[in-house]
Amino acid sequence: MTLQMFELVLFTILTAATPLIIAAIGELITERSGVLNLGVEGMMIAGAASAFAIAILTGSSWLGIFAGVFAGLFLSSIFGVLVIFLAANQVATGLALTILGTGLAGLIGSGFIGMKRDAMLHLAIPYVSDLPIIGALFFSHDIFVYAGWALVIATSWFLSRTRAGLVLRAVGENHHSAHALGLPVRGVRFLAVLFGGACAGLAGAYLSLSYTPFWAPGMTAGRGWIALALVVFASWRPAYAFAGALLFGGATVLQLHAQAAALGIPGQLLTAMPYIVTIVALIILSVRHRRGAVAPASLGQSFMPER
Repeated sequence: MTLQMFELVLFTILTAATPLIIAAIGELITERSGVLNLGVEGMMIAGAASAFAIAILTGSSWLGIFAGVFAGLFLSSIFGVLVIFLAANQVATGLALTILGTGLAGLIGSGFIGMKRDAMLHLAIPYVSDLPIIGALFFSHDIFVYAGWALVIATSWFLSRTRAGLVLRAVGENHHSAHALGLPVRGVRFLAVLFGGACAGLAGAYLSLSYTPFWAPGMTAGRGWIALALVVFASWRPAYAFAGALLFGGATVLQLHAQAAALGIPGQLLTAMPYIVTIVALIILSVRHRRGAVAPASLGQSFMPER
């Protein structure tokens, strides 16, 4: 493998991992507050459709990004009202959200199937971007990739270094004790759900505005479900979520190269490899960290303050 090919593989791994990083970080914050949102896939696909439609209609990718984020916020607000303020079942509501998001995406994107637009420009720093390997990996991406990295760093700092992060973790661990201390449990959870929805919508916008860039039904290809799995894989830690996303991105890129090399392996098996790798990684992590990887104690539990 030449140096240029090696750079290309590493570059594509980072780009393939980006939507997973963004969506997983959003869901990680949601789950640290004690809410399980299984609607990530629906919010992602709705964000992808909305972003592409607005970008085509207005000619602005930035407006498309805002539309994708808004779509995620809109759907997550519905979910938040139902599960936080009306105490609906979180699992059932999340699955319904995925169905709703998929249906809305099909409706919004029906008139844009097959259309294409230019991907967002990659940022290039003079001289630095031309450095071997380092330049291509760290200084030649678009704004989405850097946003994903910034989210990982900011979330790690937020959870471990700020009072608001401590409040979020306290609500997720024991909402009754948090309420007794005067913390706004439902308000904290609702904001966490909105943040998760915004991240899912942003991840969807990346798929349709930069990674592809075009709109096609089902273009998320299960990435929302993988993001959910990555949160467990990461033991609810942002840095581990980043590593898990890179693992899945690497599996995705390598299976594409394996298909191009015509190795004689059935294409269906190669296509399934990223998902198989994710499942194997989850099993290994479960065995190795059975004692240390503990979910937030109040995860999935509804909370209604005593009247």
